[in-house]
Amino acid sequence: MHRLQDLVRLHRLGVGPRTIARRLRMSPNTERQYRRALATRGLLAGDVTALPELTTLREAVVAALPPKTPPQQVSSAARWTETVTPWLTGGATPTAIYDRLRLEHPDFTGSLSAVKRLCLRLQRARGIQPDDVAIPVETAPGELAQVDFGYVGRLYDAATRVLRKAWVFVLVLGYSRHLFCRIVFDQRIETWLACHAEAFAALGGVPAVIVPDNLKAAVIRAAFGVAGATTLNRSYRECARHYGFQVDPTPIRSPEKKGKVEAAVKYVKRNFFAARREELDAGVLGRELARWAREIAGQRRHGTTQRRPLEVFTTVEQPALRALPVEPYVPTVWHVARVHPDAHVCVGRALYSVPWRLIGERVLVRVTPTALSIYAADARVATHDRVPAGRRSTQEAHLPPQRRDLRHRSQSYWQTRAEQLGPEVGAYIREVFATDDVLAQLRTVQQIVRHLERFPVARARAACVRARFYGSYSYPALKAILAKALDQQPLPGTDASAPAPLTAPRFARDLRAQLALTHEEARHVTH
Repeated sequence: MHRLQDLVRLHRLGVGPRTIARRLRMSPNTERQYRRALATRGLLAGDVTALPELTTLREAVVAALPPKTPPQQVSSAARWTETVTPWLTGGATPTAIYDRLRLEHPDFTGSLSAVKRLCLRLQRARGIQPDDVAIPVETAPGELAQVDFGYVGRLYDAATRVLRKAWVFVLVLGYSRHLFCRIVFDQRIETWLACHAEAFAALGGVPAVIVPDNLKAAVIRAAFGVAGATTLNRSYRECARHYGFQVDPTPIRSPEKKGKVEAAVKYVKRNFFAARREELDAGVLGRELARWAREIAGQRRHGTTQRRPLEVFTTVEQPALRALPVEPYVPTVWHVARVHPDAHVCVGRALYSVPWRLIGERVLVRVTPTALSIYAADARVATHDRVPAGRRSTQEAHLPPQRRDLRHRSQSYWQTRAEQLGPEVGAYIREVFATDDVLAQLRTVQQIVRHLERFPVARARAACVRARFYGSYSYPALKAILAKALDQQPLPGTDASAPAPLTAPRFARDLRAQLALTHEEARHVTH
């Protein structure tokens, strides 16, 4: 009952003015003003059980006691109403509006309090809009799970032996509110996928829909509206296809759309981590967190459902989850990489070759624990086995044909290639390497061997024999021998073999047979 109605009721019961003021917690002067205003309208007298309507009492009081207006009638921020209105509608806070006014409008002299009052008046004038109404969403068992990360401070990482920033990965089932939690040291896609795989294994099934935040491990491009397009991370898409769940990303700047996991993250941080500030070892906290999720979070009576999450999960929701795939999940991660000038891409601090014509282009790299595939324009252009960090995997076909051999810097490699052309070439290359005991002759040998491979083996051997005879161990000298066909001439001091008889061309006629035929024809003509 309103205080005005109480005042009339107590007055009709015969209670004194001071007692009425004390019971209604108002000053005697205020009680007197209200009593006189109501008495003027004849509202104090009457039956106790038939009190006047509250609107009638208020009209009588306002008529007798009009509200006092402040001395300042116009706010210092009122002239900026048209400027502030679209900012406020767009979601800007009063502090943000105040800072922008100061930055962009030098003639603004209002205070932050004035801007706050202006925003409050505009919000009241706007009223409650349909978008302001929070619509509760009920989910069926096994239908939905929400996932998110929450920062929990710096914890000790046993792998690196240093304190690192740590987060807690939380998955909460929409129906039972059962939790799965893991401590992680990054939010990379590899960690994101591993957390999902561990969560599904721990739950013994897969929810139909996963609602993630707009982190890059899940969503590359978020939709800014209903008509906007959402682009999922390729790695997350493959994970969803393997386990058979769908992804429903949260709209951008709308954390309230995944309120279940937002509340769960706060609960984990305030209940578990806040009570264990003295423990910094992530390994110890991880084991305690798993036990806490079962025995504390799972056994509490949830404030919304008024049921125990673990009990509801075990009896109702777990049987409704989708079965785990028969084939084990192989984490697949997609990366965008740029092809370096050496026709390689860097993935996991290791280098992998691609066709050299893609230098400078961006390619997609699909990485599994054992293999790696590279795609350009949606076509696979290379496949490699994984190599350790710091190593290089190069396929000869990916390099330019005329330059791919230059990557080999071993003397034994080029010596072996020379031996394949013949012992004369092998001996000549050994002597080239030995011409200078300080200056390396690798580049000279590379030029010589690659040039000799363009000619028939007989000419390559003869050219090397002639170069050794004259002591010519440079690339220009050997190149000149072959260019001038000197390799086909005998060396000085050697007996030139007699020239071989000329052989008739393939389609030439036999001269002797032709002469015999002509003689026979002449004899017949004479006789």
